[in-house]
Amino acid sequence: MKEKILTIESISPKGHGIGVSDEIPNKKVEIAHTVIGDKAKVLLTSRNRKGRLLEVVTPSEDRVDTRCTHASICGGCTLQQVKYEKQLEIKELFIQKAFGSQLLEQSTELYPILPCEFPWQYRNKMEFSFRQNKAETKYLGLMIAQANSFVFNLTTCHLAKPWVSSVVNAVRDYWEKSTIEAYDPPNNSGTLRTLTLRHAVATDEKMVILTVSGSPEYALTKTQLKEFVDVIKDTLTDHDKLSIFLRVQQAQKGKPTQFYEMNLFGKDHIQEKLTLHFEKPLTLSFLVSPTSFFQPNSKQAEHLYTLAIKMAGIDKEDTIFDLYAGTGTLGIAAAPYAKKVVSIELNRYAVYDAKQNAEINNIDNVDFHQGDVKEVLAQLKQDKEFKAPDVVIVDPPRAGLDEGAITELLSLNPKKIVYISCNPISQARDSESLIKGGYSLSKMQPVDQFPHTAHIENIALFVR
Repeated sequence: MKEKILTIESISPKGHGIGVSDEIPNKKVEIAHTVIGDKAKVLLTSRNRKGRLLEVVTPSEDRVDTRCTHASICGGCTLQQVKYEKQLEIKELFIQKAFGSQLLEQSTELYPILPCEFPWQYRNKMEFSFRQNKAETKYLGLMIAQANSFVFNLTTCHLAKPWVSSVVNAVRDYWEKSTIEAYDPPNNSGTLRTLTLRHAVATDEKMVILTVSGSPEYALTKTQLKEFVDVIKDTLTDHDKLSIFLRVQQAQKGKPTQFYEMNLFGKDHIQEKLTLHFEKPLTLSFLVSPTSFFQPNSKQAEHLYTLAIKMAGIDKEDTIFDLYAGTGTLGIAAAPYAKKVVSIELNRYAVYDAKQNAEINNIDNVDFHQGDVKEVLAQLKQDKEFKAPDVVIVDPPRAGLDEGAITELLSLNPKKIVYISCNPISQARDSESLIKGGYSLSKMQPVDQFPHTAHIENIALFVR
């Protein structure tokens, strides 16, 4: 290891500064918590490919004071030290770099990124990890930047509401006094894996999920479960709006990971409401269970879904396919403006929630299907009464669409495809396949769902 003075010239997709030194020709060094324009003293590690920030010698004009006491070590808010206006500019550049020449070749209309109106306390879901070192010091918090196997003890997080930090601190205090051990993956020993906290912003309902090892040897006793529930109830006093779950993660070598849930207290879901900003506002209610996917920023999700539906230009006679549908939020939001929506989602719990969501919103023109997208599409096409969609909406996981899904999607031959993604790199890769399949990349709208992080949501419209 050695100390060097580096100038930060760019930002990595993870939000880490990329530094260059005259003494290391043609070698770029990744340093977390730096800003383009910083001159920084760093400690070089990992064969000079990574560096740890020791001191900002000359700060960039885009550097600001951080709000969080953990900002210098946390792996979450990698852009917190950057002016918010500059964060937006960086994310727009991420999009442009990911899609490259496609934007010019397709004459794509790229709209300015939509800023987040509330850039603090916006996350409705946070997951914290339990860790324990050889000295048996216990940690409950988030991952350390550039050291993902290590966790620091979080006391405050400004991305979530204050109650989240209160619960984390209360659970850690209880855990430190107990004999319960953190789960250790290499040895498949110990109990505690993660603490997940969910919040329905519109209703103020809260959900606490403790994920533990599935090994019977390390199962929590009834007394320990009661103690955990009591800690949460003592911290969050509005019990009518509180749900507490135990989630058992059973991982066995050579077998698929299994999950089992136990409701320890309160309802089996929380209820969120989203208002879409059309000429006549549309307010919808959604049930969210422990494992169901829901956009992590409720307020910004309202804008994301409004923009996606507007870009789709849905007609009253259109049939919409909603792929990777989650709890059915986007398909249900589009349903009032379409003739029919076909929703496909792999997670059976999410499909159950989606059906309930349609029912409580009095939506009766959505058909729900549980299963892998490409397999369900192949089955649907065999039906003699199958009607091809006019518009397809896809919102896949970060990895994007696999080849089979793209093949099935292209075979549907819709007039328009609306592709929502939290990973512009995989989205741009899939865009090439869709263009080769006969579509033009017409419009793109980035949305800042995750201020102070390098993550970005992007809507792309493809027209046949």
